[in-house]
Amino acid sequence: MVASQQYKKAIQFDADNTDAQRELGNVSVEMRRYPDAILAYAEVIKKDANDPVANENLANLYFWTRRWNDAITAAQKMKQLKIGRNPDYIIGKSYAELEDYGQAYTFLFAAGKQDSANADIPYTIARGFVEMSNYRNAAPFFVRAITLDTAKPRWVYECALNYAAIPDDRTAIKYYMLAAGRGYKMDNDYVENLSISYEGTGQLDKCIEMLKKVLEKKPADLTLLNTVAEIYYKTGKYQEAIDYWDKILGYDKQNAKSLYMIGMAYQKKGDKDKGMQLCDQAIKMDPTLANLKQKKGNMGL
Repeated sequence: MVASQQYKKAIQFDADNTDAQRELGNVSVEMRRYPDAILAYAEVIKKDANDPVANENLANLYFWTRRWNDAITAAQKMKQLKIGRNPDYIIGKSYAELEDYGQAYTFLFAAGKQDSANADIPYTIARGFVEMSNYRNAAPFFVRAITLDTAKPRWVYECALNYAAIPDDRTAIKYYMLAAGRGYKMDNDYVENLSISYEGTGQLDKCIEMLKKVLEKKPADLTLLNTVAEIYYKTGKYQEAIDYWDKILGYDKQNAKSLYMIGMAYQKKGDKDKGMQLCDQAIKMDPTLANLKQKKGNMGL
């Protein structure tokens, strides 16, 4: 603080003192006064457009303060002057933040060759592929990122979600477990997503076990209740399925789909008359269920 005050006084005496402006920028960075630092370095560049310290620091400051277009311009100047560390990373990351992945990948792949230890480079590439719904190509970059940086459990969780989206649920489970092992919070979303992957791999008992844990915290979640009911139905546990669809009706008496599925479950149990009566009652509530009745009949359900 004392140093910055003295540099400001020096500049008042001599506005052309680029040394004082540069040092004012440096101490402003040390104090995390980034807007003041940007102004100081900009004054230096007005007098010396090729000043290496001012140009590199401006690129970093624009990057840190998320001024992406300014960061790209400043980092391009770094490349022109052949100064600083990996300006391609600044440019590529900035383009990615601007959602221009074509430009981003040109510079990020170059940056990865220059700095193979920077985990954010493959992570940013992976996130770009996710934004383009290209999950299979995102996968190896997520793996590369979480191998380089083991301190970000969120990245591991994103890796698991990406594998689930491919879909490759078996690998997704592996990374869900790794995320938890690295400290990711096993909240409701985590448990629900893990259960979906268990279902995808045919591990239905584990799927139901996980969903029931979430239902203990979200007992009125109709989607979860329906998911559990459907799994019980698929595995031939019709009474359990009926019990969960009944819970849905307890919250929503007009839920014709649940009533219809209860009727189907009763028919599967052998009580066809009761089941058909419930299905017909559901169709009166929602005539579109007649199509479902025909479809299930054709499928032998």
